[in-house]
Amino acid sequence: MHQDPMTPPPVARALNEYRALLDEHGLTWGEPPISYVQLMTFLRFPEESRHMDASGELHGDLHEAFRAALAGELPQGLTALRLQETGHRLEHGPAQAVLSADALPVILLVDSARDTPALVRVDGVPYEIGPRGARLLDLTTASSVTVDQEPVDLSPTTRAAVPARLRLRAGFPCRWSVMSAGGQGWYPEGRPRRRDYRGVPFFHGDDLVLDVPAEPLTVRVSRGMEYGTAEVSVVPQAWRETLVELAPERLVDAAARGWYGADLHVHLNWGGDLVAGPAEAAAAQHGEDLHVLNLVAGNVSGERVYDEEGLRHWAGRDLPWSDAEHIARMGVEYRNDLLGHVHAFAVAAPPPVFHTGFAGAPDWPPNATACGELRELRAVLGYAHPFHGPVREPEDIIAGGGRDCTGRALVVDAALGLMDGMELLHFSDWSGTVEVYRRLLGAGNRLAALAGTDTMLSFTRQDTVSNPPGWERVYARVDGPLSAGAFARAVRQGRTFATNGPWLELTVGGREVGETLHLNPGDRVTVQARTAGPGVERLELRSADGVLAEGPGGELTASVVVGEPTYVVAVATGTGHPLAPDGVSFAHTSPVYLDVAGRHVARPDDVRWCLRWLALLEDLVCREARLDDATQLRDHLDLIEKARAVYTARL
Repeated sequence: MHQDPMTPPPVARALNEYRALLDEHGLTWGEPPISYVQLMTFLRFPEESRHMDASGELHGDLHEAFRAALAGELPQGLTALRLQETGHRLEHGPAQAVLSADALPVILLVDSARDTPALVRVDGVPYEIGPRGARLLDLTTASSVTVDQEPVDLSPTTRAAVPARLRLRAGFPCRWSVMSAGGQGWYPEGRPRRRDYRGVPFFHGDDLVLDVPAEPLTVRVSRGMEYGTAEVSVVPQAWRETLVELAPERLVDAAARGWYGADLHVHLNWGGDLVAGPAEAAAAQHGEDLHVLNLVAGNVSGERVYDEEGLRHWAGRDLPWSDAEHIARMGVEYRNDLLGHVHAFAVAAPPPVFHTGFAGAPDWPPNATACGELRELRAVLGYAHPFHGPVREPEDIIAGGGRDCTGRALVVDAALGLMDGMELLHFSDWSGTVEVYRRLLGAGNRLAALAGTDTMLSFTRQDTVSNPPGWERVYARVDGPLSAGAFARAVRQGRTFATNGPWLELTVGGREVGETLHLNPGDRVTVQARTAGPGVERLELRSADGVLAEGPGGELTASVVVGEPTYVVAVATGTGHPLAPDGVSFAHTSPVYLDVAGRHVARPDDVRWCLRWLALLEDLVCREARLDDATQLRDHLDLIEKARAVYTARL
């Protein structure tokens, strides 16, 4: 029997297990209900869920909190069933066009204004709605819904449309969006009904056929950040096929310059409303022209490690759809929710430990031990979304010790040389991450600027995680042809910049990022930065002491007389990013290092900042870590003491 190379038997069995979990438990797949698992159902409406209390252990009724966050307005894709003292009322957006008897998904908010309980049944399943209560439910346009045995008419949510057909052709794989009135999305048969952070529908491929209504449509095509967007309006003929030939314009050809972009933090499966197979990842990688894709196996809140079977089957090998300019690998993330978690690229084999601290397990071994084991497996390591908001002082990092995967142990792992870089760009507020990155550089740590989206292909509509892979990328300057090994070497050497759109280059004295200039006091060097592509409004050159020069996007040059050891980075910012939650376009290079008289940068203020961080981390571990005995505590404290010795020596 012929075996599909995309789904070998161990992977196929795992996907079937995930489907059973989805059928039984819905979006959460039965994961232990810690805060972010509880929020999964609401994060399909990102702006509204931002107003809900997502910190620590959640209190109160989340369904009622979601209703309150709506402020009386229904976001796209939400239908409301308003229960009144005498009867009920259905509220919805524009009626969805339907071409056949196939049912469409409906997300229904039951909102009661009654002073007494109500019983709502959906396809026979009962849901008790308390007085003035609320409940978010998933159903379809074909579902049977009753309120206290009174039927609810869902027919106004749909309208019959005359069918037509579109053929979409660009000449190469792309990301397509096809929309009719009201933002309704249309997809090829069998394709997931994906929507990005802004609610825009999309799918990937080329020369695709899809059934659509014979009415005005908007067709949009794009292909990741190296391309622009093309759009056309079309009214397809009823009962006929209409060809749309449309291709995005190329803005930058990174590979032609020796640069290759990666998303180092993507999940196939992590809960969600569907089970994603390798073919989904292949379509997305080629449709986004993403040069390097790292699909990480990892746990959610319990013991199960999703896609571990794929990692065990493919570890150390390119995935089947890889080609000369697109490399995909199975990677892994090591996770501890108190001390932070790490993504690993180009790992040669599965690690002995995938996570600690979840489901009541001890916070042991320390992160440094797990990182050392991954290093022995030849992995390139980066801290994943280490900080989620502004960070001004080390106290902001410790912040009460909430179990939110903040990268609290990064100060140890960087000092001990166990870390290759850290995600400057990630799904959350990255302002604090960038501040900590510069502190760590100034304290003498050599870390590459990385990026990882945390996109999860098993979600079709879910905050930023349903965005396409590669909406943020780390570009690395590779010598010779692209391979996983060549990309890994470039990251280890710090030859990178992180971006969600802007192209950014930096040279210092003719040297590129990741390189070191060996200088004497009083030497003068020329610093140059260049940007390309839309969205750059401000360009900065920065050293360990702050801003050296600034100006608009384009090109910026400064002349610097060097006294003390330092580093130089370039930063580009602007507005209008279509997928970032805050709309900010951002790029940040790794450093060019300026050693002076044989000494590396070790800015005293930054070193003391890291020493304060270590002291707070030591106190946190003693107070909050779940440990079985004094030996496990000693393991943590010994590593903290080793890091303290490293920083103290730099003073």
